Amino acid sequence: MLRSLFAALFSVVALATQPSTPRWPPPEAPVVPAADGYVAIPGAAVPPDKARTYRAIFDATRRADKPTELLPAVNMAGSELNAFGVAGVPPSQAKFVLVFHGSALDGILDDAHYRAKFGVPNPNVPVLERLKKSGVELFVCGQNLAFEHVDPTVLTPSITVASDALIVLMTYQNRGYALLSF
Repeated sequence: MLRSLFAALFSVVALATQPSTPRWPPPEAPVVPAADGYVAIPGAAVPPDKARTYRAIFDATRRADKPTELLPAVNMAGSELNAFGVAGVPPSQAKFVLVFHGSALDGILDDAHYRAKFGVPNPNVPVLERLKKSGVELFVCGQNLAFEHVDPTVLTPSITVASDALIVLMTYQNRGYALLSF
């Protein structure tokens, strides 16, 4: 009895002395609702700047953990567009490029071929369409397609076949785009 009373008292004291968790507002996803949202942090260092043009090339090489999830690069590009949308950065000031190769290829299959392979709709297709409508350039590595014997007609139409992913990466980095790898 004394032991259980002591354990209960210890639990109450432990809870009382833990720092409280701040109550954050829910994340907002005004540009790409299927991607991670953004929480505006009052007084944060390095907030999105409405006067800056942001240039980034997303090196998309990783597959999603599950077939029902977005490719990491697709989610992150959408998430950053959401951050800019919440902060009031004009869409014209987000210059994003995604180049797909490696295990990310499955995520850019059209819906019919994705369903045939994984048994579920491709969650990336509507997000890729939305990214493209937002001005994001979407490329796939032609070399990767050739070496893997992937017919470009099985890819979602939002994607443009490029000569080589590394050439795309170098070209855009030489134009001042930040490299983000997912």
